[in-house]
Amino acid sequence: MKRSNQGYGSFKSPFTWRYGSDEMRRIFSEIHYRALWRRIWVELAEAQAEYGLVSPKELEDIKSKMGAENIDMERALEIEREIKHDLMAELKSYSERCPIGGGKLHWGATSADIEDNADILRMRGAMGIVIERLLDCLEALLGLIARYRDLPCLGWTHLQPAEPMTLGYRFANYAQDLILDLGLIEYVMTEALKGKGIKGAVGSSASFAAILSGKGKPKDMEKRVMEGLGIESFPVSTQTYPRKVDFLVLSALSSIAQSAHKFGMDLRHFQSPTLGELQEPFSERQVGSSAMPFKRNPIKSERMCSLARYVSALPKVAWDNAACAIFERTLDDSANRRVILPEAFLAIDECLRLYLEILKGLVVNERAVEENLRRFGPWAGLERVLMKLVERGMDRQEAHERLRAHSQRAWRAVMEGLENPLPDLLKGDEEISKRLGPEEIEELLDARGHIGDCAERCLDFLSHLDGVLRRYGRGAG
Repeated sequence: MKRSNQGYGSFKSPFTWRYGSDEMRRIFSEIHYRALWRRIWVELAEAQAEYGLVSPKELEDIKSKMGAENIDMERALEIEREIKHDLMAELKSYSERCPIGGGKLHWGATSADIEDNADILRMRGAMGIVIERLLDCLEALLGLIARYRDLPCLGWTHLQPAEPMTLGYRFANYAQDLILDLGLIEYVMTEALKGKGIKGAVGSSASFAAILSGKGKPKDMEKRVMEGLGIESFPVSTQTYPRKVDFLVLSALSSIAQSAHKFGMDLRHFQSPTLGELQEPFSERQVGSSAMPFKRNPIKSERMCSLARYVSALPKVAWDNAACAIFERTLDDSANRRVILPEAFLAIDECLRLYLEILKGLVVNERAVEENLRRFGPWAGLERVLMKLVERGMDRQEAHERLRAHSQRAWRAVMEGLENPLPDLLKGDEEISKRLGPEEIEELLDARGHIGDCAERCLDFLSHLDGVLRRYGRGAG
Protein backbone atom coordinates (compact mmCIF):
# COMPACT_ATOMS: atom_id res chain seq x y z
CA MET A 1 0.00 0.00 0.00
CA LYS A 2 1.48 3.31 -1.09
CA ARG A 3 1.29 6.48 0.92
CA SER A 4 -1.63 8.51 -0.43
CA ASN A 5 -1.21 11.93 -1.99
CA GLN A 6 -3.90 14.19 -0.52
CA GLY A 7 -3.20 17.17 -2.77
CA TYR A 8 -4.95 18.21 -5.97
CA GLY A 9 -2.26 16.62 -8.11
CA SER A 10 -3.83 13.23 -7.48
CA PHE A 11 -7.38 11.93 -7.92
CA LYS A 12 -9.75 13.47 -5.43
CA SER A 13 -13.29 12.25 -5.08
CA PRO A 14 -15.93 14.96 -5.64
CA PHE A 15 -17.38 13.83 -2.33
CA THR A 16 -14.13 14.79 -0.62
CA TRP A 17 -14.71 18.47 -1.25
CA ARG A 18 -17.50 19.28 -3.72
CA TYR A 19 -20.60 17.30 -2.75
CA GLY A 20 -21.95 16.66 0.73
CA SER A 21 -21.59 18.47 4.04
CA ASP A 22 -18.61 18.58 6.36
CA GLU A 23 -20.64 16.87 9.09
CA MET A 24 -21.45 13.94 6.80
CA ARG A 25 -17.82 13.75 5.65
CA ARG A 26 -16.68 13.64 9.27
CA ILE A 27 -18.86 10.60 9.95
CA PHE A 28 -17.23 8.70 7.10
CA SER A 29 -13.73 10.00 7.72
CA GLU A 30 -10.98 7.49 8.40
CA ILE A 31 -10.20 9.08 11.76
CA HIS A 32 -13.80 8.79 12.93
CA TYR A 33 -14.01 5.20 11.72
CA ARG A 34 -10.89 4.23 13.64
CA ALA A 35 -12.09 6.14 16.70
CA LEU A 36 -15.21 3.95 16.60
CA TRP A 37 -13.02 0.85 16.37
CA ARG A 38 -11.23 1.98 19.52
CA ARG A 39 -14.51 2.68 21.27
CA ILE A 40 -15.65 -0.87 20.54
CA TRP A 41 -12.33 -2.33 21.69
CA VAL A 42 -12.68 -0.40 24.94
CA GLU A 43 -16.30 -1.50 25.46
CA LEU A 44 -15.17 -5.10 24.96
CA ALA A 45 -12.29 -4.65 27.42
CA GLU A 46 -14.63 -3.08 29.98
CA ALA A 47 -17.03 -6.00 29.67
CA GLN A 48 -14.17 -8.46 30.03
CA ALA A 49 -12.91 -6.53 33.05
CA GLU A 50 -16.24 -7.19 34.75
CA TYR A 51 -15.47 -10.90 34.44
CA GLY A 52 -11.96 -10.42 35.81
CA LEU A 53 -10.32 -10.98 32.43
CA VAL A 54 -8.80 -7.49 32.21
CA SER A 55 -7.25 -5.83 35.24
CA PRO A 56 -8.13 -2.29 36.37
CA LYS A 57 -4.63 -1.08 35.41
CA GLU A 58 -4.83 -2.68 31.99
CA LEU A 59 -8.25 -1.12 31.39
CA GLU A 60 -7.09 2.29 32.57
CA ASP A 61 -4.11 2.11 30.20
CA ILE A 62 -6.32 1.16 27.26
CA LYS A 63 -8.89 3.88 27.96
CA SER A 64 -6.23 6.57 28.34
CA LYS A 65 -5.16 6.15 24.70
CA MET A 66 -8.54 5.53 23.05
CA GLY A 67 -9.31 9.08 21.84
CA ALA A 68 -9.10 10.21 18.22
CA GLU A 69 -6.20 12.47 19.17
CA ASN A 70 -4.16 9.33 19.82
CA ILE A 71 -4.70 7.88 16.36
CA ASP A 72 -1.45 7.83 14.40
CA MET A 73 -2.42 7.33 10.76
CA GLU A 74 1.15 7.42 9.52
CA ARG A 75 2.16 4.61 11.90
CA ALA A 76 -0.95 2.55 11.09
CA LEU A 77 -0.38 2.90 7.34
CA GLU A 78 3.27 1.96 7.79
CA ILE A 79 2.23 -1.26 9.54
CA GLU A 80 -0.48 -1.93 6.95
CA ARG A 81 2.02 -1.74 4.11
CA GLU A 82 3.79 -4.64 5.76
CA ILE A 83 0.92 -6.84 6.97
CA LYS A 84 -1.81 -5.92 4.39
CA HIS A 85 -4.62 -5.68 6.98
CA ASP A 86 -6.00 -2.28 7.95
CA LEU A 87 -7.79 -3.25 11.18
CA MET A 88 -4.84 -5.27 12.47
CA ALA A 89 -2.54 -2.38 11.60
CA GLU A 90 -4.68 0.00 13.67
CA LEU A 91 -4.82 -2.54 16.47
CA LYS A 92 -1.01 -2.82 16.53
CA SER A 93 -0.64 0.95 16.43
CA TYR A 94 -3.10 1.29 19.34
CA SER A 95 -1.42 -1.50 21.31
CA GLU A 96 1.98 0.15 20.94
CA ARG A 97 0.64 3.15 22.84
CA CYS A 98 -0.69 0.94 25.66
CA PRO A 99 2.26 -0.96 27.15
CA ILE A 100 0.22 -2.21 30.12
CA GLY A 101 -3.13 -3.17 28.61
CA GLY A 102 -2.46 -3.29 24.88
CA GLY A 103 -1.96 -7.02 24.93
CA LYS A 104 -5.60 -7.57 25.96
CA LEU A 105 -7.10 -5.56 23.09
CA HIS A 106 -9.29 -7.53 20.65
CA TRP A 107 -9.19 -10.61 22.88
CA GLY A 108 -11.49 -13.25 21.38
CA ALA A 109 -12.80 -10.94 18.67
CA THR A 110 -12.72 -11.15 14.90
CA SER A 111 -12.39 -8.16 12.59
CA ALA A 112 -16.12 -7.95 11.83
CA ASP A 113 -16.92 -7.71 15.54
CA ILE A 114 -15.21 -4.33 15.36
CA GLU A 115 -15.76 -3.12 11.79
CA ASP A 116 -19.39 -4.20 11.39
CA ASN A 117 -20.54 -2.59 14.62
CA ALA A 118 -18.61 0.54 13.68
CA ASP A 119 -20.39 0.55 10.31
CA ILE A 120 -23.76 0.46 12.05
CA LEU A 121 -22.73 3.33 14.32
CA ARG A 122 -21.62 5.33 11.29
CA MET A 123 -24.82 4.67 9.39
CA ARG A 124 -26.99 5.53 12.39
CA GLY A 125 -25.19 8.84 12.71
CA ALA A 126 -25.52 9.48 8.97
CA MET A 127 -29.21 8.61 8.99
CA GLY A 128 -29.70 11.12 11.78
CA ILE A 129 -28.39 13.81 9.44
CA VAL A 130 -30.59 12.53 6.60
CA ILE A 131 -33.66 12.75 8.85
CA GLU A 132 -32.84 16.35 9.73
CA ARG A 133 -32.44 17.17 6.02
CA LEU A 134 -35.82 15.58 5.25
CA LEU A 135 -37.47 17.58 8.02
CA ASP A 136 -35.88 20.79 6.71
CA CYS A 137 -37.37 20.14 3.27
CA LEU A 138 -40.77 19.25 4.73
CA GLU A 139 -40.83 22.48 6.73
CA ALA A 140 -40.07 24.47 3.59
CA LEU A 141 -42.75 22.59 1.64
CA LEU A 142 -45.26 23.24 4.41
CA GLY A 143 -44.82 26.98 3.85
CA LEU A 144 -45.27 26.64 0.09
CA ILE A 145 -48.36 24.45 0.45
CA ALA A 146 -49.95 26.95 2.82
CA ARG A 147 -49.12 29.92 0.60
CA TYR A 148 -50.32 28.41 -2.68
CA ARG A 149 -53.01 26.00 -1.52
CA ASP A 150 -55.77 27.81 -3.41
CA LEU A 151 -53.80 29.21 -6.38
CA PRO A 152 -55.26 27.52 -9.50
CA CYS A 153 -52.74 26.13 -11.94
CA LEU A 154 -52.88 23.85 -14.91
CA GLY A 155 -52.31 20.14 -14.35
CA TRP A 156 -50.30 18.20 -16.89
CA THR A 157 -50.53 14.56 -17.93
CA HIS A 158 -48.38 12.97 -20.66
CA LEU A 159 -46.68 16.41 -20.83
CA GLN A 160 -49.98 17.70 -22.24
CA PRO A 161 -52.42 20.19 -20.68
CA ALA A 162 -54.91 18.43 -18.41
CA GLU A 163 -57.39 19.34 -15.66
CA PRO A 164 -56.56 22.27 -13.36
CA MET A 165 -55.47 21.86 -9.76
CA THR A 166 -53.75 24.18 -7.28
CA LEU A 167 -50.06 24.85 -6.96
CA GLY A 168 -50.22 24.03 -3.25
CA TYR A 169 -51.68 20.63 -4.10
CA ARG A 170 -48.72 19.93 -6.38
CA PHE A 171 -46.30 20.87 -3.58
CA ALA A 172 -48.26 18.58 -1.23
CA ASN A 173 -47.53 15.66 -3.52
CA TYR A 174 -43.80 16.32 -3.27
CA ALA A 175 -44.09 16.52 0.52
CA GLN A 176 -46.06 13.30 0.66
CA ASP A 177 -43.20 11.50 -1.11
CA LEU A 178 -40.75 12.75 1.52
CA ILE A 179 -43.05 11.66 4.36
CA LEU A 180 -43.05 8.15 2.91
CA ASP A 181 -39.25 8.30 2.72
CA LEU A 182 -39.08 9.44 6.33
CA GLY A 183 -41.20 6.46 7.37
CA LEU A 184 -38.95 4.12 5.44
CA ILE A 185 -35.84 5.54 7.11
CA GLU A 186 -37.53 5.14 10.50
CA TYR A 187 -38.33 1.52 9.74
CA VAL A 188 -34.78 0.72 8.65
CA MET A 189 -33.30 2.41 11.71
CA THR A 190 -35.69 0.62 14.07
CA GLU A 191 -35.93 -2.84 12.55
CA ALA A 192 -32.84 -3.38 10.41
CA LEU A 193 -29.97 -1.18 11.54
CA LYS A 194 -28.54 -3.54 14.14
CA GLY A 195 -24.97 -4.61 14.75
CA LYS A 196 -23.35 -7.99 14.39
CA GLY A 197 -22.77 -7.98 18.11
CA ILE A 198 -19.71 -9.63 19.62
CA LYS A 199 -19.83 -13.21 18.38
CA GLY A 200 -16.32 -13.93 17.07
CA ALA A 201 -15.42 -15.92 13.98
CA VAL A 202 -18.39 -17.39 12.04
CA GLY A 203 -20.69 -15.96 14.73
CA SER A 204 -20.50 -18.98 17.05
CA SER A 205 -19.07 -17.10 20.09
CA ALA A 206 -16.78 -20.09 20.63
CA SER A 207 -13.76 -17.89 21.38
CA PHE A 208 -15.62 -15.95 24.04
CA ALA A 209 -17.02 -19.12 25.58
CA ALA A 210 -13.43 -20.37 25.90
CA ILE A 211 -12.23 -17.11 27.44
CA LEU A 212 -15.07 -16.91 29.93
CA SER A 213 -14.63 -20.60 30.81
CA GLY A 214 -17.70 -20.86 32.98
CA LYS A 215 -17.52 -17.33 34.40
CA GLY A 216 -20.47 -16.23 32.34
CA LYS A 217 -22.33 -16.56 29.07
CA PRO A 218 -21.00 -14.98 25.88
CA LYS A 219 -24.43 -13.54 25.09
CA ASP A 220 -24.48 -11.69 28.42
CA MET A 221 -21.07 -10.18 27.76
CA GLU A 222 -22.22 -9.26 24.25
CA LYS A 223 -25.29 -7.53 25.69
CA ARG A 224 -23.07 -5.50 28.00
CA VAL A 225 -20.88 -4.36 25.06
CA MET A 226 -23.82 -3.45 22.84
CA GLU A 227 -25.54 -1.51 25.60
CA GLY A 228 -22.36 0.48 25.98
CA LEU A 229 -22.39 1.21 22.25
CA GLY A 230 -26.08 2.14 22.31
CA ILE A 231 -27.14 -0.25 19.55
CA GLU A 232 -28.92 -3.58 19.34
CA SER A 233 -27.41 -6.67 17.79
CA PHE A 234 -28.94 -9.41 15.68
CA PRO A 235 -29.69 -12.50 17.78
CA VAL A 236 -27.93 -14.63 15.18
CA SER A 237 -25.31 -13.71 12.63
CA THR A 238 -22.46 -15.26 10.74
CA GLN A 239 -19.04 -13.69 10.76
CA THR A 240 -20.70 -10.42 9.69
CA TYR A 241 -24.06 -8.80 10.22
CA PRO A 242 -26.52 -9.75 7.46
CA ARG A 243 -25.47 -7.90 4.32
CA LYS A 244 -29.17 -7.52 3.59
CA VAL A 245 -28.93 -4.58 6.01
CA ASP A 246 -26.80 -2.64 3.52
CA PHE A 247 -29.33 -3.39 0.79
CA LEU A 248 -32.19 -2.07 2.94
CA VAL A 249 -30.24 1.06 3.88
CA LEU A 250 -29.33 1.84 0.29
CA SER A 251 -32.86 1.09 -0.86
CA ALA A 252 -34.19 3.65 1.63
CA LEU A 253 -31.66 6.20 0.39
CA SER A 254 -32.60 5.33 -3.18
CA SER A 255 -36.23 6.06 -2.32
CA ILE A 256 -35.21 9.54 -1.17
CA ALA A 257 -33.23 9.90 -4.40
CA GLN A 258 -36.37 9.08 -6.40
CA SER A 259 -38.34 11.77 -4.57
CA ALA A 260 -35.63 14.35 -5.14
CA HIS A 261 -35.33 13.38 -8.80
CA LYS A 262 -39.09 13.68 -9.35
CA PHE A 263 -39.15 17.18 -7.86
CA GLY A 264 -36.02 18.22 -9.76
CA MET A 265 -37.28 16.86 -13.06
CA ASP A 266 -40.60 18.68 -12.68
CA LEU A 267 -38.86 21.92 -11.80
CA ARG A 268 -36.56 21.66 -14.81
CA HIS A 269 -39.62 21.42 -17.06
CA PHE A 270 -41.44 24.26 -15.31
CA GLN A 271 -38.34 26.48 -15.56
CA SER A 272 -38.38 26.10 -19.35
CA PRO A 273 -39.51 29.45 -20.87
CA THR A 274 -42.30 27.60 -22.70
CA LEU A 275 -43.94 27.07 -19.29
CA GLY A 276 -42.04 29.48 -17.04
CA GLU A 277 -44.07 28.87 -13.90
CA LEU A 278 -41.22 28.02 -11.50
CA GLN A 279 -37.55 28.91 -11.31
CA GLU A 280 -34.83 27.76 -8.97
CA PRO A 281 -32.80 30.51 -7.26
CA PHE A 282 -30.21 32.19 -9.47
CA SER A 283 -27.70 34.53 -7.84
CA GLU A 284 -26.78 37.91 -9.27
CA ARG A 285 -23.28 36.93 -10.41
CA GLN A 286 -24.08 33.31 -11.28
CA VAL A 287 -22.92 32.15 -14.73
CA GLY A 288 -25.37 30.00 -16.68
CA SER A 289 -23.21 29.17 -19.68
CA SER A 290 -19.64 29.84 -20.79
CA ALA A 291 -20.86 30.45 -24.36
CA MET A 292 -24.32 31.98 -23.91
CA PRO A 293 -24.32 34.79 -21.34
CA PHE A 294 -28.13 34.96 -21.17
CA LYS A 295 -28.62 31.38 -19.96
CA ARG A 296 -30.33 30.68 -16.62
CA ASN A 297 -29.88 26.93 -16.53
CA PRO A 298 -31.49 24.96 -13.65
CA ILE A 299 -28.11 23.65 -12.53
CA LYS A 300 -29.14 22.89 -8.95
CA SER A 301 -32.02 20.71 -10.08
CA GLU A 302 -29.83 19.06 -12.69
CA ARG A 303 -27.11 18.31 -10.15
CA MET A 304 -29.70 16.91 -7.76
CA CYS A 305 -31.08 14.64 -10.48
CA SER A 306 -27.59 13.54 -11.48
CA LEU A 307 -26.62 12.49 -7.95
CA ALA A 308 -30.03 10.90 -7.38
CA ARG A 309 -29.49 8.74 -10.44
CA TYR A 310 -26.18 7.57 -9.02
CA VAL A 311 -27.73 6.62 -5.69
CA SER A 312 -30.49 4.70 -7.46
CA ALA A 313 -27.86 2.36 -8.96
CA LEU A 314 -26.15 1.47 -5.66
CA PRO A 315 -28.72 -0.92 -4.12
CA LYS A 316 -27.89 -3.42 -6.87
CA VAL A 317 -24.30 -3.61 -5.62
CA ALA A 318 -25.52 -4.20 -2.06
CA TRP A 319 -27.97 -6.81 -3.37
CA ASP A 320 -25.10 -8.67 -5.00
CA ASN A 321 -23.03 -8.45 -1.82
CA ALA A 322 -25.85 -10.03 0.20
CA ALA A 323 -26.80 -12.64 -2.37
CA CYS A 324 -23.22 -13.69 -3.10
CA ALA A 325 -22.02 -13.94 0.52
CA ILE A 326 -21.12 -17.64 0.34
CA PHE A 327 -21.66 -19.56 3.57
CA GLU A 328 -20.50 -17.61 6.64
CA ARG A 329 -18.21 -15.03 5.02
CA THR A 330 -16.51 -13.94 1.83
CA LEU A 331 -14.51 -10.78 1.41
CA ASP A 332 -15.67 -9.80 -2.06
CA ASP A 333 -18.02 -7.21 -0.54
CA SER A 334 -15.30 -5.35 1.37
CA ALA A 335 -13.80 -3.16 -1.32
CA ASN A 336 -17.07 -1.91 -2.81
CA ARG A 337 -18.63 -1.28 0.63
CA ARG A 338 -15.86 1.24 1.25
CA VAL A 339 -17.31 3.12 -1.73
CA ILE A 340 -21.06 2.59 -1.82
CA LEU A 341 -21.89 3.25 1.84
CA PRO A 342 -20.15 6.61 2.27
CA GLU A 343 -20.96 7.85 -1.22
CA ALA A 344 -24.66 6.94 -0.99
CA PHE A 345 -25.01 9.00 2.18
CA LEU A 346 -22.91 11.87 0.87
CA ALA A 347 -24.86 11.97 -2.39
CA ILE A 348 -28.22 11.99 -0.60
CA ASP A 349 -26.88 14.61 1.79
CA GLU A 350 -26.08 16.82 -1.21
CA CYS A 351 -29.42 16.07 -2.89
CA LEU A 352 -31.39 17.14 0.17
CA ARG A 353 -29.24 20.23 0.71
CA LEU A 354 -29.94 21.21 -2.90
CA TYR A 355 -33.63 20.40 -2.48
CA LEU A 356 -33.84 22.75 0.51
CA GLU A 357 -31.83 25.48 -1.20
CA ILE A 358 -34.21 25.36 -4.16
CA LEU A 359 -37.32 25.38 -1.98
CA LYS A 360 -36.15 28.33 0.10
CA GLY A 361 -35.29 30.40 -2.96
CA LEU A 362 -38.00 29.11 -5.30
CA VAL A 363 -39.44 31.75 -7.64
CA VAL A 364 -43.13 31.28 -8.46
CA ASN A 365 -44.12 33.24 -11.56
CA GLU A 366 -47.82 33.71 -10.89
CA ARG A 367 -48.27 35.58 -14.15
CA ALA A 368 -47.01 32.55 -16.08
CA VAL A 369 -49.24 30.28 -14.01
CA GLU A 370 -52.24 32.44 -14.93
CA GLU A 371 -51.20 32.68 -18.59
CA ASN A 372 -50.89 28.90 -18.99
CA LEU A 373 -54.26 28.49 -17.33
CA ARG A 374 -55.81 31.06 -19.65
CA ARG A 375 -54.18 29.58 -22.73
CA PHE A 376 -54.83 25.91 -22.13
CA GLY A 377 -57.42 25.88 -19.36
CA PRO A 378 -60.59 26.03 -21.48
CA TRP A 379 -60.07 22.43 -22.61
CA ALA A 380 -60.30 21.34 -18.99
CA GLY A 381 -63.86 22.72 -18.89
CA LEU A 382 -65.07 20.54 -21.74
CA GLU A 383 -65.99 17.74 -19.35
CA ARG A 384 -68.27 20.14 -17.47
CA VAL A 385 -69.76 21.33 -20.76
CA LEU A 386 -70.38 17.72 -21.79
CA MET A 387 -72.13 16.91 -18.52
CA LYS A 388 -74.30 20.00 -18.77
CA LEU A 389 -75.27 19.33 -22.41
CA VAL A 390 -76.42 15.80 -21.58
CA GLU A 391 -78.35 17.20 -18.62
CA ARG A 392 -80.08 19.60 -21.02
CA GLY A 393 -81.21 16.74 -23.29
CA MET A 394 -78.40 16.35 -25.85
CA ASP A 395 -77.26 12.88 -26.86
CA ARG A 396 -74.03 12.16 -24.98
CA GLN A 397 -72.20 10.68 -27.99
CA GLU A 398 -73.25 13.51 -30.30
CA ALA A 399 -72.16 16.08 -27.72
CA HIS A 400 -68.81 14.35 -27.26
CA GLU A 401 -68.15 14.34 -31.03
CA ARG A 402 -69.01 18.03 -31.40
CA LEU A 403 -66.77 18.97 -28.49
CA ARG A 404 -63.98 16.79 -29.86
CA ALA A 405 -64.12 18.44 -33.29
CA HIS A 406 -64.18 21.97 -31.85
CA SER A 407 -61.34 21.24 -29.43
CA GLN A 408 -59.10 19.85 -32.18
CA ARG A 409 -59.70 22.95 -34.29
CA ALA A 410 -58.96 25.18 -31.31
CA TRP A 411 -55.78 23.21 -30.52
CA ARG A 412 -54.43 23.78 -34.02
CA ALA A 413 -55.06 27.51 -33.64
CA VAL A 414 -53.22 27.67 -30.31
CA MET A 415 -50.28 25.74 -31.73
CA GLU A 416 -50.08 28.38 -34.48
CA GLY A 417 -49.74 31.07 -31.81
CA LEU A 418 -53.32 32.33 -31.93
CA GLU A 419 -55.66 32.99 -29.03
CA ASN A 420 -57.67 29.98 -27.94
CA PRO A 421 -60.89 30.14 -30.02
CA LEU A 422 -62.66 27.33 -28.15
CA PRO A 423 -65.22 29.52 -26.32
CA ASP A 424 -66.24 31.23 -29.57
CA LEU A 425 -66.43 27.89 -31.42
CA LEU A 426 -68.82 26.52 -28.82
CA LYS A 427 -70.91 29.68 -28.82
CA GLY A 428 -71.17 29.43 -32.60
CA ASP A 429 -72.35 25.82 -32.57
CA GLU A 430 -76.12 25.90 -33.12
CA GLU A 431 -76.84 22.66 -31.21
CA ILE A 432 -74.70 23.69 -28.23
CA SER A 433 -75.91 27.30 -28.12
CA LYS A 434 -79.54 26.09 -28.03
CA ARG A 435 -78.79 24.53 -24.64
CA LEU A 436 -76.09 26.80 -23.19
CA GLY A 437 -75.93 30.58 -23.21
CA PRO A 438 -72.69 32.52 -23.94
CA GLU A 439 -72.09 33.47 -20.29
CA GLU A 440 -72.74 29.91 -19.15
CA ILE A 441 -70.23 28.58 -21.68
CA GLU A 442 -67.61 31.05 -20.43
CA GLU A 443 -68.28 30.04 -16.85
CA LEU A 444 -68.04 26.32 -17.60
CA LEU A 445 -64.78 26.78 -19.49
CA ASP A 446 -63.19 28.85 -16.71
CA ALA A 447 -60.61 26.41 -15.33
CA ARG A 448 -60.32 28.34 -12.09
CA GLY A 449 -63.72 27.04 -11.08
CA HIS A 450 -62.79 23.45 -11.75
CA ILE A 451 -60.16 22.68 -9.09
CA GLY A 452 -62.34 20.33 -7.06
CA ASP A 453 -61.36 20.08 -3.39
CA CYS A 454 -57.62 20.69 -3.87
CA ALA A 455 -57.58 23.62 -1.44
CA GLU A 456 -59.45 21.66 1.21
CA ARG A 457 -57.18 18.65 0.79
CA CYS A 458 -54.19 20.97 1.20
CA LEU A 459 -55.55 22.10 4.56
CA ASP A 460 -56.04 18.50 5.67
CA PHE A 461 -52.54 17.60 4.48
CA LEU A 462 -51.02 20.61 6.26
CA SER A 463 -52.48 19.31 9.52
CA HIS A 464 -50.99 15.87 8.83
CA LEU A 465 -47.61 17.32 7.89
CA ASP A 466 -47.54 19.48 10.99
CA GLY A 467 -48.17 16.35 13.06
CA VAL A 468 -45.25 14.61 11.39
CA LEU A 469 -42.99 17.56 12.10
CA ARG A 470 -44.16 17.85 15.71
CA ARG A 471 -43.07 14.27 16.34
CA TYR A 472 -39.56 15.58 15.81
CA GLY A 473 -40.11 18.84 17.69
CA ARG A 474 -40.37 20.81 14.47
CA GLY A 475 -44.07 21.62 13.94
CA ALA A 476 -45.97 24.79 14.74
CA GLY A 477 -47.90 22.94 17.41
